[in-house]
Amino acid sequence: MRALPMGEHALLIELGSAQDVEALHAELLRRRDAGTLPAVRDIVPAARTVLIDGLDRPRDFAEQVIHWTVPPLAAEEGPEITVPVRYDGPDLAEVASRWQVDPADVPRIVADTPFRVAFCGFAPGFGYLTGLPARFQLPRRATPRTAVPAGSLALAGEFAGVYPRSSPGGWQLIGSTDAVLWDPAREPAALFEPGTRVRFTPVGAAR
Repeated sequence: MRALPMGEHALLIELGSAQDVEALHAELLRRRDAGTLPAVRDIVPAARTVLIDGLDRPRDFAEQVIHWTVPPLAAEEGPEITVPVRYDGPDLAEVASRWQVDPADVPRIVADTPFRVAFCGFAPGFGYLTGLPARFQLPRRATPRTAVPAGSLALAGEFAGVYPRSSPGGWQLIGSTDAVLWDPAREPAALFEPGTRVRFTPVGAAR
């Protein structure tokens, strides 16, 4: 763990893995809720960092946080949501071939995987989900698509994600969902928030 000052009132905490980020993010929230964390404005996780903004004395806090003992995130910790998915993605057969399974086995593999939202970015409502075992991790497509349909369930590297709106993208598309990932009229607007556990359940026929 390394703490880097960012301006006058923020710290950027660098960590070794997405799992370390998830654990530190959860610990920061626990301490904030318990009233043992200095007043902060924002706690923002990313792929290998956590930004803590709004600190009055960031350098003093940096000296403290690098000595914390941060417990691993428990598998059952955090809220859980279920997202129904139709396995109709254009890359489904290719993904199955890379996994050396039948395409009919992909929904079961994904359904059996306990995903968690590590951080959000790219577009409003897009969550980067960890949990995919190493043997199922895939490279991005060599040629990105100019338009990926909204609701597409996709895989790339160690992450899974669902496109909240139509946009360019180079991830492997395996399915689709009608779940609304981003709704400004909803509180919270994002369906996927850091720390949320996600289960993808296969439903229905291809559209």
